[in-house]
Amino acid sequence: MQITSRSLLGLFSIILVFCAGCEEPGSGSRVTPVNFDQVTIGMNKEQVQKILGQPTKEETKQALLFNNGETRWQPVVTSRYEDGQKYIEVIFKDDKVDKKDTNLGREP
Repeated sequence: MQITSRSLLGLFSIILVFCAGCEEPGSGSRVTPVNFDQVTIGMNKEQVQKILGQPTKEETKQALLFNNGETRWQPVVTSRYEDGQKYIEVIFKDDKVDKKDTNLGREP
């Protein structure tokens, strides 16, 4: 069998077609100002993860909540998404976004 430049070009074209959709999801950074703006107060974790993916770090603490004479412990989850020195931090209370912070636009 003789390999010609035409057959190599055809093979290369087939490989390109099959690999065109092979980019891994999340291969680009999700720590962007656009994604930060899409995260809004009141979103649940699943909605945030659709935008930002899995957090780089996650920490759960218990906070004492005083409300209308009622005292109870409330889990507070801090999810941090990092890309180098850039980060987005999302704080969940009662499984909903309570606060968010970032250094985008402020990074050194």
